Amino acid sequence: MDKMRKGLIVVGILVLLLVGLGVVFGGYYNSFVTKSKAVDNQWAQVETQYQRRFDLIPNLVAATKGTLKQEQKVFGEIAEARTRYSGAQTATEKVKATNQVESALARLLVIMENYPQLKSNETVQQLMAQLEGTENRVSVERRRYNEVATEYNISISRVPGVMFAGMFGFKERTLFKSEAGAEKAPKVDLGN
Repeated sequence: MDKMRKGLIVVGILVLLLVGLGVVFGGYYNSFVTKSKAVDNQWAQVETQYQRRFDLIPNLVAATKGTLKQEQKVFGEIAEARTRYSGAQTATEKVKATNQVESALARLLVIMENYPQLKSNETVQQLMAQLEGTENRVSVERRRYNEVATEYNISISRVPGVMFAGMFGFKERTLFKSEAGAEKAPKVDLGN
């Protein structure tokens, strides 16, 4: 009877250990799923602001195109970057495409500042205000995305989370970073 009792105690301890491990595994898995979904949700917010931006760009371009015939290159770059974004499959490809849009938009904004007749055009003013507001929203959503993605990345990189993340297939998320040379103001040559 003593052997049977000891055997039951050992089995009971093993069951408790297995249940405990199951709870730990489940806890980490659920935590990773929750954080991953938060990153996905925040990425959707970033994309919503990108879509707003891309919806405004054709209107801004149309409003300024007639006056800025000599700057067709910038309009072409904006259109090309929009096309790249719509064809991008991964977050990394989309980030690269939006950086190209931002570069072209920065040049367009510099050009517009050099043309007083454009500044006085009410349509252009409204579109510029909308675009400026959108750029601020994009910036805020990117910052929020980076915060959520960083929290997620940390949770799957720390011990013991790193062991569970690898088993469950959770991978690090890409963060927004400045493109090389982004600290320099764009140079615009109007050929004057």
